[in-house]
Amino acid sequence: MNENKNKNILEAVRFLLFSISAGIIQTLSFTLFKEVFHLIYWPSYLMALILSVVWNFTINRNFNFKKAPNIPLAMLKIGIYYLIFTPISTYAGDYFARLGTNNYLILFCTMFVNLITEFCVYKFIVFGKNAPEKPTKKAKMA
Repeated sequence: MNENKNKNILEAVRFLLFSISAGIIQTLSFTLFKEVFHLIYWPSYLMALILSVVWNFTINRNFNFKKAPNIPLAMLKIGIYYLIFTPISTYAGDYFARLGTNNYLILFCTMFVNLITEFCVYKFIVFGKNAPEKPTKKAKMA
C-alpha cells in the first residue's frame, strides 16, 4: 500500500515538473503577445496555450505517452481534452478580461485549472487501469 502511495506521489511530482516547463512557455509567450504586440486577452492566451500544448505533447511523448500501450490513442485522448478545454478557457478568460480582471490573474487561474484537470485526464482516462507499474517480485522471478 505504501509503495503504491509513493508511486502516485512520484507520478504527480513528475507531471507537475513537466507542467511547470509548459507553464513557463505559456507565461512568457502570453507576456510577449500581450505586452510587446499589445494583443487583447483571448488571442494572447490562445496562442500561448497552443505553444504550451505543443511543448507538452513533445515532452510527454518521450516521457509519459511511451508508457501507454497505445501511444496514438493516448495522444488522441489528450487531444480531445484540449478540444474541450481550449474553447471553454478562451471564452471564460476573455469574459473575465472584459470585466476588467487582471489578465495575469486570469492566466494563472486558467493554468491551475488546466494542471488539475489534465492530470486527472492522464491518470483516469489516458492510463486508467493500464497505468504502468513496477514488476512484482513474483514477475521478476519468472
